[in-house]
Amino acid sequence: MEKINELKKIIDNSQRIVFFTGAGISCGSGIPDFRSSDGLYQTDLRAEEILSHDYFMANPTAFYAFYQRKMLYPDAKPNIAHQWIAKLENDGKALGVITQNIDGLHDAAGSRRVVELHGSVYRNHCLKCGRSYDLNKILSEAVPHCVCGGLIKPDVVLYGEPLDYRATKEAIAMITAADTLVIIGTSLNVYPAASFIEYYTGHNLIVLNKSATDKALFARLTINDDIIEILKQLSALN
Repeated sequence: MEKINELKKIIDNSQRIVFFTGAGISCGSGIPDFRSSDGLYQTDLRAEEILSHDYFMANPTAFYAFYQRKMLYPDAKPNIAHQWIAKLENDGKALGVITQNIDGLHDAAGSRRVVELHGSVYRNHCLKCGRSYDLNKILSEAVPHCVCGGLIKPDVVLYGEPLDYRATKEAIAMITAADTLVIIGTSLNVYPAASFIEYYTGHNLIVLNKSATDKALFARLTINDDIIEILKQLSALN
């Protein structure tokens, strides 16, 4: 409970909190952490190959069979962790959230400034004419095609693709401006996104993750537990 008290103290005394979130924050919404010990990347050795730009272009049928089955959770709802972050932003305590997730749950929770480093499953576009499509289009066809006949691609960063420059620039600016940086649900193994943490120069680095990270982050506070359990204990102090 000592660490929970310290977390409350830091949050209460901060005015420019930035959150950096990964798959672990959405587990409570029913979306699996694919990089956990029993996750997708452990059970399907071809996952990173299938989710690559080259594979998508060469084998769109096989790509979409995998993507629709394993990567889309349209019925998922924000959990208390997403809602906690949104409330702190709306209360003027947080600058926003940077996420490695593509599930759109921060937006759904009411966060106003969300930097989606790896894109979103809710945005899709035609590779031929650029027309935009929502998730319903992706779910309705085995291999989604535009009215013009072009192949539709999800606006998610596949392996072999660079991060969006504007998202990268905004994420670095937010981290640089933060008085407190809270890392939630990620072991920081996905690059280059994980390297953005190095831009934080403050003294309130907090890591909330179920498992320990092997990164030498020199965090002021580390709590290795499920984020839902952490927030239940935190709410009991209010």
